[in-house]
Amino acid sequence: MSTPTLSALPIRRLTPRDLTACADLSEDRGWPREEHKWGLLLSAGTGYGIDDPDGPGLIAVCVVTQYGPHENPGLSAIGMVLVAESHARKGIGRHLMRNVIEAASTTPLTLHATPNGRPLYEQLGFKTTGRVEMVTGHFTPATSDDQAPGITTRAATAEDLPTLVRLDTEVFGLDRTHVLTRLPAFTDQLRVAEADGEIIGYAGAWPNMQTHVVGPLIARDTETAKALIASLGAHTDRPLRTDIDVRHEELLTWVKARGLETVAFNAVMTYGIPELPGDWTRRFAPLTVAAG
Repeated sequence: MSTPTLSALPIRRLTPRDLTACADLSEDRGWPREEHKWGLLLSAGTGYGIDDPDGPGLIAVCVVTQYGPHENPGLSAIGMVLVAESHARKGIGRHLMRNVIEAASTTPLTLHATPNGRPLYEQLGFKTTGRVEMVTGHFTPATSDDQAPGITTRAATAEDLPTLVRLDTEVFGLDRTHVLTRLPAFTDQLRVAEADGEIIGYAGAWPNMQTHVVGPLIARDTETAKALIASLGAHTDRPLRTDIDVRHEELLTWVKARGLETVAFNAVMTYGIPELPGDWTRRFAPLTVAAG
């Protein structure tokens, strides 16, 4: 098939049945297969894909996760934008992204861009509005107690979910119940922080290859965020990985002192809004950079 027609190939909605093909495409680009994450994204969000015109499989994919009212979302997060190596640099990624932007209509968009991906998104009209620092490593507790006085942590229960949804909506700025209700099954750990009998933060740790990814991480303040990370780290033998907003300098310094190291910086980009909704001071890490 000639190159000019590649950028006009039909785009279709993906279903959970496409999970293996999505993981195959991840592997094709040198990414981990991340089937566990794909399962969440394809159930909580909307996947878009382009079938290989020359055989089975997909040559391009992305996932869009909407937040806020179903009829009128307040924000859509774009993630997992992938084009097969054999079809790279032929305009297919641009074709797919333009379709997503058009389908979003007036809904604002956000995504996390790698340095390689950022120029394309800038050409499409996205603006850089923030940065996250990806850190990973085995968490080593301090010799003294990491937990701030008055803050306790424990495993979340089903009865906590309404409170977590209320707190998350207040901090994130939009309702994401459809994602939060999937966290008990998606995460290996879901923990809450309390002070004076009130839930003041929560965090999950979910399996991704050999690591546990910490996210989401919502907390009243930095001390609460530290307590949650320490409690997650104490309950796993795997390295931790997370993506922390660079404005949370104190937390970044703290995790680096406890064994985590910087592996990447990514740009937070938006389209249609000057900045993300909600309260960034209490939003420390996303569920995953693919879904915000």
